Amino acid sequence: MTVKVKFWSYFSDLTENRETTFELAKDTTLGELHTQVLKQFPKLAKMKKSTLKAVGVEYQNNNYVLNDGDEVSLFPPVQGG
Repeated sequence: MTVKVKFWSYFSDLTENRETTFELAKDTTLGELHTQVLKQFPKLAKMKKSTLKAVGVEYQNNNYVLNDGDEVSLFPPVQGG
């Protein structure tokens, strides 16, 4: 399945991307995706425990099972106005 990942605030600077896509196995969780994101973008690793994660417009925990076509947003722990 394909999932789009969007990076917000200074995460887009650290990754040098606003968004990317990941090909995932069926029943992949948000936490498993986050681990894959950190492997591809190691500059985000320092914020692993404090990263806010949303699927669509709702925040989700690491156990949330992703679906094909989901849009995941990753936010830093502190954002400016």
